Amino acid sequence: MRSAAIFSPKQSLTTLQAILWGGLMAGTLDAVDGVIAFGTQGLNPIQVLQYIASGALGRAAFRGGLATAALGALLHFIIAWVAAGVFVFASRWMPVLRTRAVFFGLLYGTAVYFFIYLVLPLSAVARSPFHFGLFLNGVIGHALFVGLPIALYARRIQ
Repeated sequence: MRSAAIFSPKQSLTTLQAILWGGLMAGTLDAVDGVIAFGTQGLNPIQVLQYIASGALGRAAFRGGLATAALGALLHFIIAWVAAGVFVFASRWMPVLRTRAVFFGLLYGTAVYFFIYLVLPLSAVARSPFHFGLFLNGVIGHALFVGLPIALYARRIQ
């Protein structure tokens, strides 16, 4: 029953646990959101993960099968853990980030999306046309599914 205790909202977490669980939750929720959102555009889950890998490999990622999809999943979770680490460490210096976790989590998730949105053109990611629905989903999705869970896990650090 040890694993069930990790999800207890009353149990405090260490800094490392908050980063690991916050990043894992954010990465999972964001991946599901991305698969659904891009699925509406005709992409399957493998292609969504390959798109993430294309940030490092360019268009070749789409010819790599499951191997590049796995690389995309790994990169996706590394990014989620880095995002969690940034917020968790910032919340240690600015306790208001933990005391007002919902507000600052939503704000942080939005900021993460815009950071990624601005950095993507600097990577080798396969270019795609602007789609307002996907953009809006990205902003809202990152607020709810990235920033918020990270902040809620950070709030549990004692």
